[in-house]
Amino acid sequence: MSAACRSCGAELRHSFCDLGLSPLSNAYLAAEQSDDEEHLYPLHARVCGRCMLVQLEQFETPQQIFSDYAYFSSYSDTWLRHAERYVEMACARFGLGKSSRVIEIASNDGYLLQYFVRRGVPALGIEPAANVARAAEARGVQTLVEFFGEACARRLAEGGRQADLLVVNNVLAHVPALNDFVTGLRLALAPRGTLTCEFPHLLRLIQGGQFDTIYHEHFSYFSLLAAQRVFATHGLRVFDVEELPTHGGSLRVYVGHAGEKTHGVSPAVDKVLAAERAARLDAIESYAAFQGRAEAAKRAFAQFLDEAGRAGKRIAAYGAAAKGNTLLNYCGIRSDLIDFVVDASPHKQGKFLPGSHIPVVAESRLRETRPDFILILPWNLREEIVGQMAHVRTWGGQFVVPIPRVEVLP
Repeated sequence: MSAACRSCGAELRHSFCDLGLSPLSNAYLAAEQSDDEEHLYPLHARVCGRCMLVQLEQFETPQQIFSDYAYFSSYSDTWLRHAERYVEMACARFGLGKSSRVIEIASNDGYLLQYFVRRGVPALGIEPAANVARAAEARGVQTLVEFFGEACARRLAEGGRQADLLVVNNVLAHVPALNDFVTGLRLALAPRGTLTCEFPHLLRLIQGGQFDTIYHEHFSYFSLLAAQRVFATHGLRVFDVEELPTHGGSLRVYVGHAGEKTHGVSPAVDKVLAAERAARLDAIESYAAFQGRAEAAKRAFAQFLDEAGRAGKRIAAYGAAAKGNTLLNYCGIRSDLIDFVVDASPHKQGKFLPGSHIPVVAESRLRETRPDFILILPWNLREEIVGQMAHVRTWGGQFVVPIPRVEVLP
């Protein structure tokens, strides 16, 4: 029997992209676990024929995935600059000050709220991973360690702690109980407040062949068409949208209560919706072609690694990213083809990638071993990584980006 859509409840009968069996992409292994058998789950994205929401079945609870999390946002300079610019914009656009209240859902290590705190704007983070929340508290960001949903939101509202600005960055996709979560957003938002929500744009995922952004921690993949329907079902109205370069192409939607007309609907909303309709994201038949693009990328990547190996080239990777784990596991890559992956985060160093069991080491290993090719797994940060690792070129090393096609950077 097919699963039911987590948004509208319809039966999920249409395939979008089947990537086989894979472990959880952020389930990094300690050294003593490197020989243990891992749990593998189907990584098969389907699309709802009624509301066009692309989604995965749930195999693990959010508590299992996110309670002790390996991803710390502050290790990316690009992401910190993005967060600081957002705070500057939001304070100016919405007149936020000392009498305002900002709440961020899934606030991670305080990467964004720290900038509100520095401006004297009261801020509260809600973050389920206790280890990550401790880093936020160390930055002076008050953080509630809890999974957000309707129950949490009701407590906030009953305590007079509704948000003038409610920030939801790259978390909507991580929510299996989508309707409970969006109900919570409505309750936590002050009557005249604004919700901003960022998520990777399904249109860019499809156009860019970004199959590696599909992994078990991402339960849903949103177009504006699908997101607008979800918000409207729960009494929320999208009044503006921005297209962002982050994560390979994202949307930032601006949302208010359905009955609140302070903000008129921006022409940008119709522009994005028109682009999605032009790409036929409102037609179920158009989703079937994506599988072939993933399979073609897999063949091209395997061919590159095979040819490099035959030529005696040494290959390392940069960035122990979740998307990289999807790529490596779908393509069947192991440590016999890629020697190691370097990562700036000490929380990942000394561990092994799930599935491929490639060791994660400090950046100094690159200077010590001087590999011929450095595979950039978080390709969305390619400019930042190439800039930081420019010394690789002093020994003739070259950077390689695998998505949407294998590209050796000049």
